[in-house]
Amino acid sequence: MITRRTFGALAAVPLLGGLRQAAAQEAFPSRDLLGLIQWGAGGATDVTSRAVTPHVEAALGHKIVLQNRPGGSGAIAMTAVHTANPDGYTLLYAAENPLLYGVLNLSRIDFVQEFYAVNVLARGVPVIVTNPDRPWRTLKDLVDEMRRNPGRVRMAGTGPGGQPHVISSMLSTLGNIRHISVPFDGEGPGLTALQGGHADFMPAGSGAAAEHVRAGRLRALAVWNTEPLPSFPGVPPATADFPELARFMPWGSFYGVWVKRSVPADRRDKLVQAFKTGATNPQFVELMQRNGNVVMNISGDEADRFLKRWQSVTTWTLQEAGAARTSPAELGIPRP
Repeated sequence: MITRRTFGALAAVPLLGGLRQAAAQEAFPSRDLLGLIQWGAGGATDVTSRAVTPHVEAALGHKIVLQNRPGGSGAIAMTAVHTANPDGYTLLYAAENPLLYGVLNLSRIDFVQEFYAVNVLARGVPVIVTNPDRPWRTLKDLVDEMRRNPGRVRMAGTGPGGQPHVISSMLSTLGNIRHISVPFDGEGPGLTALQGGHADFMPAGSGAAAEHVRAGRLRALAVWNTEPLPSFPGVPPATADFPELARFMPWGSFYGVWVKRSVPADRRDKLVQAFKTGATNPQFVELMQRNGNVVMNISGDEADRFLKRWQSVTTWTLQEAGAARTSPAELGIPRP
């Protein structure tokens, strides 16, 4: 027997189904987004993230609230995004570090498998900078100092897997080089400490160091490249002093934005389109070029191919330098 109560319950079924369908088809985004930057303020990742975001917001029609969430060599921000609801509203603004977490035993999360590249915005060329009060004028001067006084020269670092760590591992293949690594929460704090005399040198992204070098607050000893960079006139490539370093080049940081791969495809597509539009903005492109960065503006499968190759080259370099804690082979990362 169908009572009035039963009839009401049955009538509510299609209504509830319609509400669920409407929720699933809700316009995205319908509110502001959260962007977590895995490094501190003032570094190359932070500069790139804050430069592109206003142009992305214009394309999305909503704000992206940016927060610096440094710590754990960037793993804290990555973990926060990984544990967030995969609804597309939480973005990870990151650099290259998560690709190295496995070999450095920093995280069990497989970044390439678990995260989707909304946009790899740009890549940089590292530059080795020093406090201008230090006597070194060339990379050879610095290396000679580290050989004469092992363990006395202080490098501003960003923790295991950071750009300074990888560059110093590459330098160590020259032999008889020892220094002290002083950790900071990203390039920005490291470069600030360097200017204050709390460290002696730092391999940093060209985008983060360029203005400091132009203003005379830092001295550039070499660019980590086989050719000079127009944005650093008069600064020689590292291979000018040590041609044997050419086998590691080109190499450098890159900067981009990711979401969890489980975010619905239609929402990922909207983010991809907005960031692709933002990365073509002339103001963003001009800033990247002025800072010595190369605009990439790639996503999806193209970005995955780039990331896997970078991971292969870098993890096996760390393995060769004795800096890897877990062999890339154990993680299924092929040799380059």
